[in-house]
Amino acid sequence: MALTLGIDTGGTYTDAVLFDMERGVAASAKALTTKHDLTLGVAEAVDAVIGDHASEIALVSISTTLATNAIVEGQGSPAALVLIGHAPSDKDRPDLTRALAGDPLIAVDGGHDAMGDPRIGLDLENLKAQAMAVQGRVSAFAISSLFAVRNPEHEIAAREMLREATGLPVSCAHYLSSELDAPRRALTALLNARLISLIQGLIIAVRDLMEERGVNAPIMVVKGDGSLIDAVTALESPVETILSGPAASVVGAHHLSGRDDAFVSDIGGTTTDIALVRNGRPLLDPKGARVGGYRTMVRAVAVHTSGLGGDSETRLNDRGRLAVGPRRAVPLSLLADKFPAVLRTLQDQMARGWPAEWDGVFALRQRSLDTDLAELTRPQRWLWERLEDGPVSLEELYRDQSPKLPLERLQDRGLIILSRFTPSDASHVLGVQETWSKEAAEIGARLWTRWWAISGHKSPDDPAAFAREVFDAAITATTRALLEAAVEEEAGTVLPTGAAADAFLAGTLSGKEGDLFDIAINFKRPIVAVGAPAATYYPEVGRRLHTEAVVPPHAGVCNAVGAVAGGIAQRFDALITAPSDGLYRCHLAEGITDFDDLESAAGHTQADVAQRARRAAEQIGAQDISVQIDRHDEIVKGKDGSKLFMESRISALATGRPALANA
Repeated sequence: MALTLGIDTGGTYTDAVLFDMERGVAASAKALTTKHDLTLGVAEAVDAVIGDHASEIALVSISTTLATNAIVEGQGSPAALVLIGHAPSDKDRPDLTRALAGDPLIAVDGGHDAMGDPRIGLDLENLKAQAMAVQGRVSAFAISSLFAVRNPEHEIAAREMLREATGLPVSCAHYLSSELDAPRRALTALLNARLISLIQGLIIAVRDLMEERGVNAPIMVVKGDGSLIDAVTALESPVETILSGPAASVVGAHHLSGRDDAFVSDIGGTTTDIALVRNGRPLLDPKGARVGGYRTMVRAVAVHTSGLGGDSETRLNDRGRLAVGPRRAVPLSLLADKFPAVLRTLQDQMARGWPAEWDGVFALRQRSLDTDLAELTRPQRWLWERLEDGPVSLEELYRDQSPKLPLERLQDRGLIILSRFTPSDASHVLGVQETWSKEAAEIGARLWTRWWAISGHKSPDDPAAFAREVFDAAITATTRALLEAAVEEEAGTVLPTGAAADAFLAGTLSGKEGDLFDIAINFKRPIVAVGAPAATYYPEVGRRLHTEAVVPPHAGVCNAVGAVAGGIAQRFDALITAPSDGLYRCHLAEGITDFDDLESAAGHTQADVAQRARRAAEQIGAQDISVQIDRHDEIVKGKDGSKLFMESRISALATGRPALANA
């Protein structure tokens, strides 16, 4: 009997599945994700399923939404971005500025032209001096050199120098994408660098745990396109794991439901991820993965991710109406279950008799510090140390001093998280969920409505009514997210925004009959809903969209199933250009090579990418490898019948199945 172990680590839960290659799911379990020490949550889930089968496990595969969630929530470890030869305006691009979030940007001379020839020499001395000046402030470096996809020598030289001088991880843009658009490659490399320590923590936690439990099997990680890579490769390019969780959910949902044409909607604690399956295959995004408002160059499932989950924060929008997300919060019911003193604080706040804005809100550490403590500002250090022993109410923190700005900064870095009322708390108040402290959820609802009423808004007069409003807001937001995904896939456009459009859509998607007219949305594909809260929300979502909502068996651990149901795929691309008549230049991963005829250049390039793709697949443990070569020549025909060669794009895709330890 060949057993595989699938592990999915999400923002809220970590799932584990023991999968029999012949009979399907043999055992499954869920545990809370413990971001301060990922090993704890992984161990709890894994130990619940492996039993005495450790020696029989032939493959361990991980999927995760940690990278996706970090980008959606604007979090990540500090990283320096190195721009080589870029235009001065590139450093002021809004997406790069937002992704840097105040971290260092280093600009130096260098780079190449469109043909791969050097524009100017690389200024390594200047780069080294600037890099040493920011050491201690950052956890990694990202490098983007102009036209590095045509000649990567400057990125390679800078990488080797930075690794030797600082000892820190370095991400090169050309390694992550072979497409033009230097600023977007720079963004992809920067996000990659910011995610390294996060993914490293997960992989090391799983690796160490497997050693302790006596599991001697290769460890794989799901990429954003649903294929698998080995753990070592994932450590070098963690940005490849953005949308890993959604990709695994699509693979798992198809496997569990058997639906070849459907919307797959995966609702977790932090995000809802929606993708489309056609003819049994997930659609890939031809423009690159888009997450958290960023358009990257990562090949991934065409997924629509929104900050909407069971643990999304409940808030008021700019019109004073209830809304959920996009930030995740720790549910009050969960916090009180883990820290009994929290319930006593909530009881004291309720007994006080007068409302305050920060009632029912707590701050707590989410994970360990990723830089030197000295790199925090004095207010940030005070706040970090204040939370050393566990969660503290914001009421108490504000009584000591005003921590608003340092709190927001540490939240943005993913070091601190707030706990407040969430849809999961609403589920506890309504009796739909009974996992944690119902009393804490009910008090949280009373505190919310009390402050809401005194701040001039019409609020429900009892916890259950408030919880139903939160619950309904989550269902309406989920329904809208599905409609947005359908409109974009069908029409290539987005839903209108603004007060009038929002009011119209809210009425259309609310599921309530209008007094003067009704408008119905009719989906022509079923919705396969997976994730822990799927059975709670999606029957009503399907009713509002007039389609079938399928919640398959093991939907709560679908991602972990998808983690072991995928195969290995490695792709390498290359380009051939013609700098002058009779000269054909191959732009390859390690540099450029020239030929005097096209077919010789094409043959050399095809052999190079095929060898690299096969070698990469072999290195990550693929068996039964097949390589597919694709060549596309762009030739312009003149009016006189002449032909002018522009360029040739050549790609190699190596596919195979993962090798099993006992095979």
